[in-house]
Amino acid sequence: MAVLMLRLAAPMQSWGTDSKFEVRKTNREPTKSGVVGLLAAALGARRDQTEILRRLNKLRIAVRVDREGTLLRDFHTAKSDKTSYVTRRYYLSDAVFLVGLEDEDEEYLRSLEHALRNPAFPLFLGRRSCPPTLPLCLGMRDGSLEQALRAEPSLVPVCRGDTKKRKIRVLLETGPEAPGAVVQQDLPLSFSPEHRQYGYRAVREEVWDTVPLPEPTEHDPFEELR
Repeated sequence: MAVLMLRLAAPMQSWGTDSKFEVRKTNREPTKSGVVGLLAAALGARRDQTEILRRLNKLRIAVRVDREGTLLRDFHTAKSDKTSYVTRRYYLSDAVFLVGLEDEDEEYLRSLEHALRNPAFPLFLGRRSCPPTLPLCLGMRDGSLEQALRAEPSLVPVCRGDTKKRKIRVLLETGPEAPGAVVQQDLPLSFSPEHRQYGYRAVREEVWDTVPLPEPTEHDPFEELR
């Protein structure tokens, strides 16, 4: 098995699975439909190219929440000649996620890595107003999905002397019969504007005691003045 690692971080992200009419919600973490949409954009796929989605859907995905972020609500007024209405759009502010994509075909994962580093279409985290910060693609890892996520250092910087353990929330794609599995409707079958379709997949949420910490950083605000 091989794993492709992604860092999803930005001032704002939005990962909705239940957004209708005037209320546009967001999940607390990236959805598979959102990540598959990101990969499809990098590959240059059109919205009606369902065969590309079928291959991307075979990837097993996991999300490690390195920083939960803050829920942000935006009021947006839309007007026409006859009426106006207010929409409520929800975002995650300053969240940081580590996403792992597992597949037996290492060459296919490497093709996705190349596409993410050289995307055909602009990339965004859930909505077009949410471009990602860099680095987005962290490269390939050997081993299983769980091993890769446990071994990867935290994406959130720490100060020198900070040894406090942080509990990490992790969502692992699993079989529907697995203990603790919850079924979600976020498996994209078609992104066609005329007929969007989403299937179901199972996810298990775990809480890990800790992950490796990155090298501590020293912050001296007067360094640039010397």
